[in-house]
Amino acid sequence: MPERITNEKASAAPVVLVVEDELFLRCDLADCLREAGCVVLEAVSADRAMAVCREGMAVHVLITDIQLNGSANGWDVAEAFRAARSNVAVIYTSANAHDRTRSVANSLHFNKPYRPNDVVRACHQLMASRGSSQ
Repeated sequence: MPERITNEKASAAPVVLVVEDELFLRCDLADCLREAGCVVLEAVSADRAMAVCREGMAVHVLITDIQLNGSANGWDVAEAFRAARSNVAVIYTSANAHDRTRSVANSLHFNKPYRPNDVVRACHQLMASRGSSQ
């Protein structure tokens, strides 16, 4: 269960949800994000990510693999988050070429394999481009 983020903690650093079913990729990216000063939530499946969305947790950036375990995919997760939080930035990751027309505004796409530090930089760029002070 991801930790509940208080307003005080959320205002101090960007909150990033990493949705990735590959353990090593998820942990590596989460560690890099934490080292960069982000508060990181992790979800191993689309279903768990959707539960985080329904729980109303503060999330500023969603990083999601497109192909996920569970009843939905990364496109669906991003659409659900964007419907609930219109200003959430989205970073998609994928090992395959996919139809990017499903991408939401204020989003980026990284093909696997990617360098975690590149995704961290992109995360901060998306936060800055939306005018966030986090």
